[in-house]
Amino acid sequence: MNIDELRIKLDNDEITSDELFKETTTKAHKYQEDYNSFVTILDKKEETPSDSYLKGIPYALKDNISTKGILTTASSNILKDYIPIYDATVYEKLKNSGAVLIGKTTLDELAMGGTGTTGHTGVVRNPWDKTRLIGGSSAGSAAAVAAGIVPFAIGSDTGDSIRKPAAFGGIVGFKPTYGRISRYGLFAFASSMDHVGCFARNVKDIATVMNVIKGHDSKDMTSLPDDNKDYTKTLNNSIQGRKLFYFKEACNLDNYKGTNDKELLETLAKFHETIEICRKLGFIVEEVEFGRELLQALYPTYMTISCAEATSNNSNLNGISFGPRGKGNNINEIIFNARTEGFSELIKRRFILGSYILQKENQEKLFLNAGRVRRLVVDKMNELFKEYDGLIMPTSGGIAPHFKDASDNLSDRYLILENHLVIGNFGGFPSISIPSGFVDNMPISINITGRAKEDDLVLNIANIIEQELGYKDQIAKEVSNV
Repeated sequence: MNIDELRIKLDNDEITSDELFKETTTKAHKYQEDYNSFVTILDKKEETPSDSYLKGIPYALKDNISTKGILTTASSNILKDYIPIYDATVYEKLKNSGAVLIGKTTLDELAMGGTGTTGHTGVVRNPWDKTRLIGGSSAGSAAAVAAGIVPFAIGSDTGDSIRKPAAFGGIVGFKPTYGRISRYGLFAFASSMDHVGCFARNVKDIATVMNVIKGHDSKDMTSLPDDNKDYTKTLNNSIQGRKLFYFKEACNLDNYKGTNDKELLETLAKFHETIEICRKLGFIVEEVEFGRELLQALYPTYMTISCAEATSNNSNLNGISFGPRGKGNNINEIIFNARTEGFSELIKRRFILGSYILQKENQEKLFLNAGRVRRLVVDKMNELFKEYDGLIMPTSGGIAPHFKDASDNLSDRYLILENHLVIGNFGGFPSISIPSGFVDNMPISINITGRAKEDDLVLNIANIIEQELGYKDQIAKEVSNV
C-alpha cells in the first residue's frame, strides 16, 4: 500500500503499527534471498510519539546513512562491522516524525557504481526480473520499494543513483535541490554533488516524505533554509503554458537512422508518445540543441570530479581511523594492507584515478578543467531555464540490463542518454524520474529536471504527467504474481 492507504488503515485501527512492522519485516525476510535488498533487517520496532502523517509508516534507509547503534556498512568490507555513535539528520527527522525504520539497504560499495553489483553482501536483483540488475548505487532502496516491501525508502544520488534505479524498478525517484535535505550523517562520496533523496511508488508520497525531511540543518553548512512550502498542496497546480524542452542530440530519432538497437528505438518512440501526451495536457514542449560536445563531456567530467572528491573524502578509511587494522611492520604497510583487503577492485580503481587527478602536475589539466566544463554545462542549463520550466528526457536509453550484458564500454547512447542525469548533480537542480510505460515487459521512465529551489514545481509537473500516464503505485511483476 502507499502512504495514504496505510495512514487510513492505521487511523481506523484496521491495523496497528506493531502488526505493520511485523508484516513488513516478514516480507523483507521473505524476499531477501531473491533480491538482496537489505544489509540489515531490524527485529525490534522503535516508534517515537508524534502526530505526523508518517507516524507508524514503515520505510527503509540506505546503508551509507548513519544510524546510532545500528550497523552501517556502506556495503564495504572495510566498514562491515561499523556501528555509528550518532544519527544522520534525515534519519533523526524521520524518527521524530514517528516513521518506523525496518532495515538498512544494500548499495554499490561506498555508493560508487551504477549497477548494484559491488556491495560486500552480494548483488541486488531487479524484482521485475531477477536476471536483470536494478541499477545503483541506491539499489536496495529501489528494490525494496519496487517489491512492495515498504512504501518509501531513502537513498543518495551523486550522478543518478536514485533516479536510474527508480526507472529500472518502475517506481518514482526524486533528487531534490542541493542542500534541500541535510547531508549530515551521509557518508560522503563526492561532496559537491551528493544529494539525499527518496523513492516511492507515486509522486504524492514523495511530496509527503519531503515535507518531513527537508529544511536547514546547523550541522550542514550547505543546507538550505526551509522554503516553508507544503509540497502536497501544490501537486495539482495548473501547468497550462508551462514550457519543457528535451535535447535534440539525444532524443531526435533522425540521429539513430541505421541503428538496430530495438530496445533503444522503442524507448525513444515511447518517449515521443509521452511528449505528445504532455502537449495535450497543456505543456509546451520543444526540441533544443544543447551541444553534442558538452553532452559527450558529461561522463568524463563526472568521473574526474567524483573520483577526485571520493579519494579525498575516503582517506580516513585506512585501517587506523576506520576499518579493521591491517597487518604490517609500519604505518604505511598497515594502511596499504587494510585498503587492499578492504576495498573491491572497482573502488581501488576509482581511488587510483582520483589520486592521479589530484597530483599537483595534473590538477590544472584534469581536475580544474573538469570544473570549468561543469560550469559551462550549468551556465547553459540556467540560460535555458530562463525560458523553460524544465528538462524532460528518457531517464535511460533502455530497460534494466541483464547482468551478463552489463558493460562499461562507451558508446553514443552510453555517453548521452545514459549520463544526462548528472546535469542535475552538476547544478544541484531538483530532478525526478517517473514510470512512463514498458518495453519488453520491463518498465521505462521519464525524467524531469527543473530550476534550483523549485522542487515544488518539479513535483507538480511530475504529478500532472503521472496522473495522465497512469503508472503509479506499481508493484514489480515477479512479486505481484506470487
